[in-house]
Amino acid sequence: MRPTKGIQAVYAHGNGFLKDHFYEAFVSGVPGVFNTRDRVQHTRKRKIVAHAFSPGAVNAFETHMAENLRRWIGQLDRIAAAPERDGYAKMNMMPWCSYIAFDIIGDLAFGAPFGMVKKGRDEVETQLSPNGPILLAPGAETLNRRGEVSSTLGLLPSLRPFAKYLPDPFFTKGIQSVQNLHGVASIAVAKRLDATEKDNAQQKQRHDILDMLVKSKGPDGTPMQRDELTSEALTQLIAGSDTVSNTSCAIIYYILSGEREAPGTILSRLQQELDTAIPDSTAVASHAQVKNLPFLRRCMDEGMRLHSTSALGLPRLVTSSSFSFSSVHFPMGTVLSVPSYTLHHSSAIWGPDVESFKPDRFLHLTEAQKTAFNPFSYGPRACVGQNVAIMELALIVGTLFRRYDLVLEQEKLESSEGFSKKPVECWVSIRRR
Repeated sequence: MRPTKGIQAVYAHGNGFLKDHFYEAFVSGVPGVFNTRDRVQHTRKRKIVAHAFSPGAVNAFETHMAENLRRWIGQLDRIAAAPERDGYAKMNMMPWCSYIAFDIIGDLAFGAPFGMVKKGRDEVETQLSPNGPILLAPGAETLNRRGEVSSTLGLLPSLRPFAKYLPDPFFTKGIQSVQNLHGVASIAVAKRLDATEKDNAQQKQRHDILDMLVKSKGPDGTPMQRDELTSEALTQLIAGSDTVSNTSCAIIYYILSGEREAPGTILSRLQQELDTAIPDSTAVASHAQVKNLPFLRRCMDEGMRLHSTSALGLPRLVTSSSFSFSSVHFPMGTVLSVPSYTLHHSSAIWGPDVESFKPDRFLHLTEAQKTAFNPFSYGPRACVGQNVAIMELALIVGTLFRRYDLVLEQEKLESSEGFSKKPVECWVSIRRR
């Protein structure tokens, strides 16, 4: 079976496949655009959500990203100002990638950052029941546990009715995390909608995801109800925080790892390109300055290839009575998937240097490589927010390497995997340039 052909067969438009029952384990409240299995409902939801990610809408998000990035580099400046040796300070980049990703998506999806960057810790507000007390919970940790337990229950559906009764903390803490995460979205959406209903002019003028979802209407002219808005906002919170934090951290690691493996071939080229595009007086890069930088984009693509934050196969259910592929027959009810990690690490596709960070491989991609590079999935269920993600990654990575010198301080990148593949830590030395 040719894996690149498998992508088109399993995920393309018009193949009639459905998302597998696996996704039902990710429903909290009412189904959202990510986890609904109903084809008609998905089409309706995607049309509404896609409006919030139109090119014009994405451009309006930059102001919110820039404000959060200024707070972020303020914290990195503080860390860099306390060097341990040779003018460098040592830090774990992973939590700071989580903080900035959470704050940006909080700003875009709910109208205000969660304040993680300012506080320098993993903490968000949650509300477990309507009119219940407002509690503090770890946002990134909650998201990780939710992904782990939901993926497990998606693969083992017979456990779902009993999961909350199982004494193992994997399940008890995981189920609690599902509730906490829904509570995070509920309280954030409630705050925003309550402010809007009170005729808060400043809130009305914001151009962000929730504002566009509130104003949008389905094909029948019906707007989204609050429970549906909460589910869609939760989808954006998960997609916009987890994937961006994991991916930005991995890209930083692989840029530094590639430089260590072949000194003088990565960092000097990247920083020269950034120095030419971004003036010395600019603290935070603008999208206009970084969006067309070819080497930066190749570094990002190569980092996404090697890390594959959505590494597992996204399962699809065969719904026709007769589906054959590569001379193999798959009966109705078969679950098929094509894991992006497998595609991204196939030496048959990428060559014998498949495990090396070589951004210039993206200069001359073969047709098989173009098809195999699949960081945002494929077909009608592909990530609707990928343009926002690429923009955010370019701003984070571009700003970081323009402003700081970094040296990698660990041998390899260890990751944990729930629904997403998450770097455990990324230790670097940092100093202002």
